[in-house]
Amino acid sequence: MKEKKKKTTHRAASRFRIPAVAALLAAAALLLYFGAGSGRFSGLSPAPENAPEERTTLNLWYTDESLSDFLAAAALDFSEEQGVRVIPRLVSGLEYLENIHEASLKTDMVPDVYILGNDSLEKAWLSGLAGKIRDEDYVCGENFPEAALSAVTCRGHLIGYPFYYETSALVYNLTYLEEAAKEELQAEADAKAGQEAMAALEQGELPQEEGAGAEQEEASVSEAEAAERTRKLIPQTIDEILAFADGYNAPEQVQSVFSWDVSDLFYNYFFIGGHVDVGGPDGDDEGRIDLCNEDAVRCLSAYQELTQFFSIDPEAVSYEGVTQDFLDGKLVFTIATTDILSRLEEAVRDGSFPYEYGVSRVPDINEELTCRSLSVTSAVVVNGYGEKQEEANRFARYLTETAAQKLYESTGKLPANRRISLPDEQAAAFAEEYAASVPIPKMMATSNYWVQMEIAFTRAWNGEEVSAVLQELSEQILTQTAGERVSEESSGPPQEETESREQTAE
Repeated sequence: MKEKKKKTTHRAASRFRIPAVAALLAAAALLLYFGAGSGRFSGLSPAPENAPEERTTLNLWYTDESLSDFLAAAALDFSEEQGVRVIPRLVSGLEYLENIHEASLKTDMVPDVYILGNDSLEKAWLSGLAGKIRDEDYVCGENFPEAALSAVTCRGHLIGYPFYYETSALVYNLTYLEEAAKEELQAEADAKAGQEAMAALEQGELPQEEGAGAEQEEASVSEAEAAERTRKLIPQTIDEILAFADGYNAPEQVQSVFSWDVSDLFYNYFFIGGHVDVGGPDGDDEGRIDLCNEDAVRCLSAYQELTQFFSIDPEAVSYEGVTQDFLDGKLVFTIATTDILSRLEEAVRDGSFPYEYGVSRVPDINEELTCRSLSVTSAVVVNGYGEKQEEANRFARYLTETAAQKLYESTGKLPANRRISLPDEQAAAFAEEYAASVPIPKMMATSNYWVQMEIAFTRAWNGEEVSAVLQELSEQILTQTAGERVSEESSGPPQEETESREQTAE
């Protein structure tokens, strides 16, 4: 995923480059602001100069600037409750693990805890930067969905605490669906009334008076019927979207029934996600590669056929543009990531989005071919080189459990912890999608899988023969993973070295 050039703002925060000196100054300023200047510590007497440090200090590294205020508050609360100081440090996402490794070996400022996407967890594990977590009773199915547990599992070990996630789901304009449902019901009521009137004439009966007939038609379309028909119009399959588009009497402002960013794998992957396997359930098994099978070919062929219905240029489309079209009322359906929720909330508040909206699971292709979206889980990882393992594990749990209660309202990010209450049914729909999603593989051997699969989708959209595209992709990934297995067999199992480091740290 590192090779991919990101185009969306919600995943671009990790690209900020911050010089080391500036970061240290920012961390110092943050401590002064929340310590001496906030009033929360105003009752404490200043420590004597050269006084010994009694409290344990943890260094927390992260790359997403949108987390800064949240992490600062969480660090302060944890310090007050647990007596352990936590210093958050915003760093560049470029060569992130390499910099953590260097800081761990060559400085006294070891990053005891850091936040990392699950696609990089195998690299962290093999380099000794991630150890087995100590609170496996907490990181379990009672608190996290299977997708989260798979995301933080590597070589059979839980090596991270699931924090928050990104995935895609179907977002729809509920107002448009409600209007379409009422039009359908009214048309059916009119047709039924016409048939009854014709039957009455054939039997020699006089037609009803105009006023009475109108009252009867109005009564025939109840709110309950309209709500039920609206529910049925929320598509469960791509076929249902096409059927809706075929009969939809679109308002003037609607430019397309369905549009999404066909140039970005994150919004395409669901088409094929239910029928390919890269690394098994945990995304770390080089022997589990299945990219070219009959169902996968059928799925990608169905994707290719959509070019006949929706004219979308991969060179011109962008997630930002599609999202804005939805906010402007130009679309009925789109595929979007969790960031759209805060944007819709803001647009509703300022009146620029005068509609109701909803979120549901990504549609299957049809009744036979199911779909699963891709997900990336950001985990809180305890550094295997750190000397404060117990405190670091306590803070990792605190961050993903207690502090995460305020994660969405502070950052707009959805917590992976399923026991945390969500603000509304739209957020709950994303959580449901996440639970059924496919975690992005964490194998180092498939680090370019994201880019290669994205190229495969573009080739299919542009009309290339689907089976040939998937066969080529499969051969490339199989060659990479075979090479990785040979390399591991010749060098021995790296996890043994990692476990020895853990025992040393303990």
